[in-house]
Amino acid sequence: MWKKNLWTPLSPILRRRFPSFSPNSTLNIPSSTIFSSPCSSTAQYSRVFWSSSYDFLGSLKFSRKLCSSQSAEQVHVRCWNCKAAAQTTPFLACDSCRSVQPVDPSVDYFQIFGLEKKYELEDNNLEGKYKDWQKKLHPDLVHSKSEEEKGYAAEQSARVIDAYRTLSKPLARAIYVLKLEGVDVDEEQTISDISFLAEIMEIREAVEEAVNSEALLQIQSQVQEKLKHWSQSFSNAFQSRKFEDAVISVQRMTYYMRVNDEIMKKL
Repeated sequence: MWKKNLWTPLSPILRRRFPSFSPNSTLNIPSSTIFSSPCSSTAQYSRVFWSSSYDFLGSLKFSRKLCSSQSAEQVHVRCWNCKAAAQTTPFLACDSCRSVQPVDPSVDYFQIFGLEKKYELEDNNLEGKYKDWQKKLHPDLVHSKSEEEKGYAAEQSARVIDAYRTLSKPLARAIYVLKLEGVDVDEEQTISDISFLAEIMEIREAVEEAVNSEALLQIQSQVQEKLKHWSQSFSNAFQSRKFEDAVISVQRMTYYMRVNDEIMKKL
């Protein structure tokens, strides 16, 4: 099979523009999808694995409730070491004695970097802010400090790393902003859109049978266009607070991201 030009059988499918999906069209959103009250803390989601079945591969799981009744700005915080009052928020390190502070779970990832809580990031200096925090929080900087502060530094540094990785990737960021709104995605969710699943299977087959990097790059280019499409679809749904539509976009982004990852492994 695939004796002819690799791209020929794939083009009709990959060039097709997908219409907007409504929750009642081709995707079943079960009643178990939870819309809970919004809160704040750290979150994590499970890795996504390919499967030979048609089960939804993007099992999205958050292990801890992201909620807090108070933010760092609403409480009087003092340094655990010198007792000086916090001069800035978030209070990850003391400006007076430079001691690293314990993790405050009420501070979300956007607050860590001083960003507005929304999917579309307008700040292009996320990496710079991340590096600035690492200069203050990295465990190597407190090697001569107490075991207590070493523990705080390890926890804060790990959290800043996770925050950066989450916000710098569209799919992870989409999952995170949904969680901040109290939206949990059932990890057992399956996709019933046969045409979409058939497309994904055909793309994966094309990736596996690609004979050179040129063919892979051509496939990747169109996969990335699909990712942009569903990223914009998510943004529109999220801004309109149409969370079921937003979940649909996340699921499709997950599939295309896995295809893109497979391509990257072969390049």
